[in-house]
Amino acid sequence: MWILGVNAPPTGWHDTAACLIDGDGEIVAFSEEERCNRRRHSLYRKPLGAARFCLQQAGIDAADIDVVALGWDSEQLYPRRFDSDADLLAYAVGLDFGDHTPEVVRVPHHQAHAASAFYASPFTKAGVLVVDGHGENESSTIWTYEDGAEPRLERTWQRTASLGYAYDAASTWLGFSFLNAGKTMGLAAYGRARGIEAPSLVDLDGDDFRLAVGPLAETPGQATAETVKEQYETVVARWRERYTAIAGADGPGVPEERLADDPRSVLVAWTAQRVIEESVTHLASLARKAAGVDALCLSGGVALNCSTNGTLPGPLYVPPVPHDAGVALGAAWTVCPPGPRTGALSPYLGTDIHGPDFVDGRPPLDTSDLVRSELDTDELTALLLDGRVGAVAQGRAEVGPRALCRRSIIAVPNTAEVTTRVNTIKNREQWRPFAGVTRPDYGARLWERQEHLSRYMLGAARATDLGRTVAPGVVHVDGTTRPQVLHGDEAPAVGAVLDSLEAQGAPPVLLNTSFNDRGEPIVNTAADAFAAFRSMELDFLVLGDELYRKKHRTEGGR
Repeated sequence: MWILGVNAPPTGWHDTAACLIDGDGEIVAFSEEERCNRRRHSLYRKPLGAARFCLQQAGIDAADIDVVALGWDSEQLYPRRFDSDADLLAYAVGLDFGDHTPEVVRVPHHQAHAASAFYASPFTKAGVLVVDGHGENESSTIWTYEDGAEPRLERTWQRTASLGYAYDAASTWLGFSFLNAGKTMGLAAYGRARGIEAPSLVDLDGDDFRLAVGPLAETPGQATAETVKEQYETVVARWRERYTAIAGADGPGVPEERLADDPRSVLVAWTAQRVIEESVTHLASLARKAAGVDALCLSGGVALNCSTNGTLPGPLYVPPVPHDAGVALGAAWTVCPPGPRTGALSPYLGTDIHGPDFVDGRPPLDTSDLVRSELDTDELTALLLDGRVGAVAQGRAEVGPRALCRRSIIAVPNTAEVTTRVNTIKNREQWRPFAGVTRPDYGARLWERQEHLSRYMLGAARATDLGRTVAPGVVHVDGTTRPQVLHGDEAPAVGAVLDSLEAQGAPPVLLNTSFNDRGEPIVNTAADAFAAFRSMELDFLVLGDELYRKKHRTEGGR
């Protein structure tokens, strides 16, 4: 049995994705469409490339698919838009299923989010909190999940009582897209660090919460996509008016690269961040209370807010793909849950770097402008200790928005200046922070211990005195970092360098950020890696088991 889960248009219009599981709930392949079509967030595009990758990985054809699971109730949002399931699949996915139309299962959006979190976790029972912009009828939900039992919906909050809307409004007030909420979070840290007094815009009351911008009148179960869009725009506009009143301006007074120096911009970002932190902390306790256990899973777009995640007590699990791409996995798992798990989900489920761009083990690509050598850990370590900044592309790509050392840019973070250089290389604003990666034992000395969040770089942790001393390049202005702990040989090149650094008496920690230029998705294939390497001022590229350097740099120095 083969089940293809998708986040796809017309309901899933951003972060489209496809995930293939077998009849035992085992994941065969999972990819976001942006990695395939090279268009960030893949707006309004069907996940055709991602779906084809999944089929190729399994060695099957579209006609072999038994079920296509959608991570939305498309019938509510687009009633009678499609005459048949075949028409829906042609529009949403685009695969040629031949004469066979797979069964189509429409999974409510928040249920798909919840399933993607719990079944990826190491827990056998947990409370699950889903918080995002909106599902079909809700913005926040609490569930109880337990192996072998039907999931139980415990609480739901209406769509326009949305924490996601509140954050979207702050992001757009700052001049960002709502898809750039991570920038808002990074900017908010300046408010925390400076001790800025921000108004509280949420009232926590027993088993509920009320936002300063109240929800609209809604008719549960009947809103179409058009109604949802109208209500979203109304509520976001009201939130922006609130931020304008707080800041005394209707937007920043400086360019984006100087937002950290603008008190009004920092105030708006910090105010919105407080809304999320206060509300999610309260909702997390309600979820644990409803489930009757301490184990908690988070999902939905708001679960990407690392600063908030880092404030919550454990045991806490956030999957590597908590945003909308993750409902491709959650929808498939709702149809066929996995069996007993021995640990948390491995995120390395995407395209192999030795995949479509390689023939007979070699890339059929022009590398005449590059100097190639066999990868040597000692040489790579020496380059990094010499202050060089490079990239790694090895094995199967990680899923989700965080590069986890298989599609990463790396550097030694022993000075604060490395942040400036890497931000310049990536064409990013200089006020944005970076994360660190190390082994578990040393990580316990560098920052507050995290049980699960550091597996996927999804929780902020306060740096210790040692962390601030040896790795200032990955400590943000508020004294936190967003750490990754690397186990075993999950990412061979980076793991080997960390071990080599330790053997040489150097702090075994690296700066780790995504391997992509501004506005680009994370690299996927060898062709992507070479293109990004050439376009950016990087010193070296690890591609599989080979090391590449730019010929003009080896001939003319650094």
